[in-house]
Amino acid sequence: MTTYAIGDIQGCYHALQALLARIEFDPDIDQLWLVGDLINRGNGSLEVLRWCYQHQACLKVVLGNHDLHALVVAHEFVVAHRSDTLHALLAAEDRDELLHWLRHQHLVYSEGDYLMVHAGLLPQWTREQALMLSAEVEAALRGDQYLDFLSTMYGNYPNAWDPDLIGTDRLRLLTNAMTRLRVCNVKGEMDFAFKGELKDIPDGLTPWFDMPNRATQDTQIIFGHWSALGLQQRENVFALDTGCLWGGHLTAMNLQTKAITQVPSHPLDSHYPITKA
Repeated sequence: MTTYAIGDIQGCYHALQALLARIEFDPDIDQLWLVGDLINRGNGSLEVLRWCYQHQACLKVVLGNHDLHALVVAHEFVVAHRSDTLHALLAAEDRDELLHWLRHQHLVYSEGDYLMVHAGLLPQWTREQALMLSAEVEAALRGDQYLDFLSTMYGNYPNAWDPDLIGTDRLRLLTNAMTRLRVCNVKGEMDFAFKGELKDIPDGLTPWFDMPNRATQDTQIIFGHWSALGLQQRENVFALDTGCLWGGHLTAMNLQTKAITQVPSHPLDSHYPITKA
């Protein structure tokens, strides 16, 4: 059995199928870890989600900001963005079944030596805390009152961890860290405006994974979300969003060997022009 982690798919169904063929993925014996943003912005969101639903027995999935956005749009708490490509999914006869499955996925997943999250973790959180905190959001998403959570999920504040946070503020902060985080300031406050390359990070901001005294420094963390970051393979940091949607590549990492396999973006997946997010 081989386990592969795959970067942000974002509805790029044809690239996904090409990558699975290239790694000779066998759903009967192999496993896939998907780092979130399965859907939206590419042309094949419905096809990607149907494939994932059909192969759920061999998948481990964490939710990304675009996956959560699809849930919010589906329940009409916000209007779809002009660059969203959710129309086919939301009009599909199996939409409720697919979206029900989607909201029952993880925010953080950990197994063996690895931890997977879509965006990042705040520096104060240990691996064990991250899992417990993600379980709070997962419970809100899966519970009978999940619409209450979705209706108040959006917002940039609070933007700094406080263990005494409760209710809506606590859930919003946890969700933002795990699905939107890229950089923090020296106080550990999340900044959501910067989306560029490492070389362009403004003074006073630091990538979450380079924050001093980060409690998860000894944990091997797999994440996506930051397409401008590109492929990163450090000792304990593996960034796998390589901008397939933007004409880059879709990337898989073999978790046993850390070997990288990539396929180029597919023209049938493209939906341009859109703004990176």
